[in-house]
Amino acid sequence: MFNASLRHALQHRGAKPVLCLLCLMPFMWLVWGAVNDALGANPAEYLIRATGDWTLRLLCVTLAVTPVRVMLGLPELAKFRRMLGLFTYFYVVLHALSYCGFDMGFEWGDVLADIAKRPFILVGFSAFVLLTPLALTSFNRAIRWLGAQRWQWLHRLVYVVAVLAVLHFFWMRAGKHNFAEVLVYASVLFVLLAWRVVRSSVWGGLFRSGDFTR
Repeated sequence: MFNASLRHALQHRGAKPVLCLLCLMPFMWLVWGAVNDALGANPAEYLIRATGDWTLRLLCVTLAVTPVRVMLGLPELAKFRRMLGLFTYFYVVLHALSYCGFDMGFEWGDVLADIAKRPFILVGFSAFVLLTPLALTSFNRAIRWLGAQRWQWLHRLVYVVAVLAVLHFFWMRAGKHNFAEVLVYASVLFVLLAWRVVRSSVWGGLFRSGDFTR
């Protein structure tokens, strides 16, 4: 009964707009906070941290779609994966722009020097670069252009992105010896990736069902 009601809700034409609104709510809160001076003593740092946190949260949710879909028998969930993946990219772009703008004043020479100097910035930048082609090829036309097999191989980069994102977060928190949240995200991503390893029948077919946006 519960599954039937949930499937009916997921099939409703309003399900995607509701999800879109939910994904936009953190952004709207940040805009409201910036306009109303409600982001604390250091708004720039708050924006950088918050957009990074939401990137990691949405990455976890995106990777959770396939396991939840399979374990609960909810094929309707698959249609939301692309939107979640694109919102993950939306927040990482905001995160990168906040860093480049508020921290570095859009001085691109200083940005490049900082990337080369600080490992955690380099790791975060690498995750952003790897996530970019996944967002750019998240549409059906890209699948037809690349071919299904090459497209699937490309989108397996999301697992590398997940590892780099957690490493970036770990290094950022290491200075303050605050690892509680890092452990939570690392544990969630470990479970999600381990599920794919266990489910895979042979190593050659590893991660065959966990692409970024489909």
